[in-house]
Amino acid sequence: MSASEKQQQNDANFISTDHEKSPSSDPESSVSSEKEAYREAPDGGLKAWLVVIGCFCSFFCILGFQICWGVFFDEYNANVYPGEQTKLTWIGGFYFFMGKITGPFYVWMLSKVSDRKMLMVSAILCPVALMLASITNKVWQLYITQGLMVGIGSSLAWYPCMTGPQQWFSKRRGLAVGIALSASGVGGLALSNITQAAIQSLGWRWALRIAGFIHLVLIGVAAIFAYPLNPPAKRVPLLDVSYFKNPQFVVCFLIQLLCGFTFFIPPSYVPTYARSLGLDKWVGTNLNAVMSACMFVGKIALGFCGDYVGRLNMTVICAIVSFIAHFAIWLNATSEAALWAFVVVYGLFGGAYIAVSISIVGQVVGDNNINVGTGWCYFAWSWTGLFGQSIASAISNRTSPPDYRGAIIFNGALFIAGACLALILRVMIGGRKIMRVV
Repeated sequence: MSASEKQQQNDANFISTDHEKSPSSDPESSVSSEKEAYREAPDGGLKAWLVVIGCFCSFFCILGFQICWGVFFDEYNANVYPGEQTKLTWIGGFYFFMGKITGPFYVWMLSKVSDRKMLMVSAILCPVALMLASITNKVWQLYITQGLMVGIGSSLAWYPCMTGPQQWFSKRRGLAVGIALSASGVGGLALSNITQAAIQSLGWRWALRIAGFIHLVLIGVAAIFAYPLNPPAKRVPLLDVSYFKNPQFVVCFLIQLLCGFTFFIPPSYVPTYARSLGLDKWVGTNLNAVMSACMFVGKIALGFCGDYVGRLNMTVICAIVSFIAHFAIWLNATSEAALWAFVVVYGLFGGAYIAVSISIVGQVVGDNNINVGTGWCYFAWSWTGLFGQSIASAISNRTSPPDYRGAIIFNGALFIAGACLALILRVMIGGRKIMRVV
């Protein structure tokens, strides 16, 4: 028996008994009562790769815009609304929160409308919200437009694009998800520079409008390529909590809860940290851009490696290296060179941690339950997005001027906690043998 066959057999055996008896996986339940034949992931083919391309385009603007939020935040804090840093963090908080809020309801929504229709609504709502944000004059107006409205629009695109590659790929799932999510690297690299250039030459209002046009085009491409592998169930509960009967899924959910905190802080604070060292604001923008480029490489390369050495094994490795990058490099960074070293190391391994950790959902809940499992796991991100940056800001602003070391320690500690949880899940699924591919 080959290694990949053993892994597939192990994956099937690791779904808990409680979960097998849950309504979501009982063939007699309302979730799967349609009796339609379930198609296995083809692991390739034209439609499969078009789905990945479409998801890449969508993530280019959604995740790229999340990363370049640090550029907007720096501009708002320095020139538009000076002295309002804590209030400004809630713009990003509302955006990140709403961007994942529909997760638990995604399968129910899918039973009513298709992924393509959700993406079409997103392709309209995000640009409209960004255009409205460009004519605001108060921070609370940005809460509604750049925060809540763009967040809801992003959420409607996030879940179809997050589950699409996982449905079409099994053996090469880590690679497919890595390619799709690597768009955050390219998008962050491109949009950070586009945003900074637009702010300097045209102003922050036109920077928002340009971002709106980009969302319109790229999410529209994702809608065109949103091919379903299996038809959705037509009678599903609005909210299915039966997955939490599975102890492995609970640990997986907690990993994503911590992962959400870790994702938002470095892109948001690296430009501000660079400015606190007296560096030019273009340095902060370029640091985020290089971090994004390294995320592009890391998500694909380490996602590919995860398919062979084990996705949980790779999750543990990436979390530990990211922890070291925070405590050994960023915490002691007093020069531009040290910041460059941090963004390279963190970009490679922190970005891969995000991509590889979500690809383990199928191992825990089974391929036919990926939609619901992924929806719940990323729902955890909504709360971390809402509070993560604000917590980091509160920690940093205990002194004047802000001391960012507390926020760095906070984020680094979350990485090592995530590594411990991933190690626990690895033992639950694959046992204690160190060399086992899990």
